[in-house]
Amino acid sequence: MFLKDRIADQIPGWHERIQHLRENYNDFIVGLVTIDQVLSGIRGVQISISDISYVDPHEGIRLRGYTIPEVLRLLPKAKGSQMPLAGGLYFLLLIGCLPTQAEAEVIEAEWKERSRIPEHVYAVIRQMPVETHPMTLFTQAIMAMQTESLFVKAYSESVPKARYWEYYLEDSLNLTARLPEIAAYIYCHKYKNGKVEIADPLLDWSANFARMIGKGDDDQYMELMRLYFVLHSDHEGANVSAHTSHLVSSALSDVYLSCAAGMNGLAGPLHGLANQECIGWLIQVYEHFKRLPTQVELETYIRTQLSRGGLIPGYGHAVLRVTDPRFTAQLEFGEKFLPNDHLFQLVKMVYETAPSVLGENSKIKNPLPNVDAINGCLQYHYGVEEIDFYTVLFGVSRILGLTCHAVWARALGKPIERPKSLTTKMLEEMVLPKQAD
Repeated sequence: MFLKDRIADQIPGWHERIQHLRENYNDFIVGLVTIDQVLSGIRGVQISISDISYVDPHEGIRLRGYTIPEVLRLLPKAKGSQMPLAGGLYFLLLIGCLPTQAEAEVIEAEWKERSRIPEHVYAVIRQMPVETHPMTLFTQAIMAMQTESLFVKAYSESVPKARYWEYYLEDSLNLTARLPEIAAYIYCHKYKNGKVEIADPLLDWSANFARMIGKGDDDQYMELMRLYFVLHSDHEGANVSAHTSHLVSSALSDVYLSCAAGMNGLAGPLHGLANQECIGWLIQVYEHFKRLPTQVELETYIRTQLSRGGLIPGYGHAVLRVTDPRFTAQLEFGEKFLPNDHLFQLVKMVYETAPSVLGENSKIKNPLPNVDAINGCLQYHYGVEEIDFYTVLFGVSRILGLTCHAVWARALGKPIERPKSLTTKMLEEMVLPKQAD
């Protein structure tokens, strides 16, 4: 397989770089941790390396060094589309360079060949109560596929450690190949009486999700999903879903187990589930006025909400200090395809109003919108109005990044993660001498 060969060619060079750092700079101090950082969830502490992506505070996410506008412009496109092929994105994340059109299409073809889903996975979904959250179903479906892990089989047969990554790659390709159909099946099972359209072999990975939920005739929605799956694919290695997945993978848990763990983190309201809160808030604002509010009315509404201790969902980011380029990319999509949609117009009004109001509070470091502030309204416009499903879409995309991190962690032989914890008494004893001074 050409992916395997391309990764294998790079591994010796990466090992040399890591060994050089270990041998010559092993005691070099990267950063000092404060008590505030220890007590606030190690926020901002540099604890991991991610060569696949990096969040630049002033430019947004960089995927293998490329900004979002560059990724959207330079990646190979689906036939007749202005949006990138997910297969091309996956090549970029795995290999580290832009693919040719042919290379992107090879990934797409590889996914088609690997897309068969075991029947017991569907059975697991069907056995759950109808009120089960879609993210629970999604995680369970991933776990159910673990029975087919090639890494587990290879490990039991004592395959050499240096080859672990090869089986992680195989599992990663199998898992990612099946994600659109798994998500479509969950959607149709919960909301469409179980009827799933058959995938079209002529369509790409992203567009086939649209087809399988009954939107095979909607070219605009296919374009949206091509955009969506690229934008949400990775966000460096230390956010909750990425870090959780890496932590579990570091114990040599296979790709299925580690990605399922990452999805459980993504399902939290402070992480991926935030997109539900954003669209829910927009609907709430619109229903409060029974129409689009004026700018003055919206500002008053926002100020009232903040005065009561509320938040403006989708505004602010732990790292970014600019408008999230992923927000901007979706804003441009909306301007082109749904400029008169009322929720989209409300998104723009909030964007014009909220940052200045939030900026009056000196404690708010970034009053600008992140990706969650808009993605729900685009889905809603095209009839995907079941907002509790939106995080599954986020998960389908994010697993593209998680699996690439997992492959490279094994390729580089990264060790099991085992940081040290302290007691509160230990912290108190550390600072007591300073208090005495």
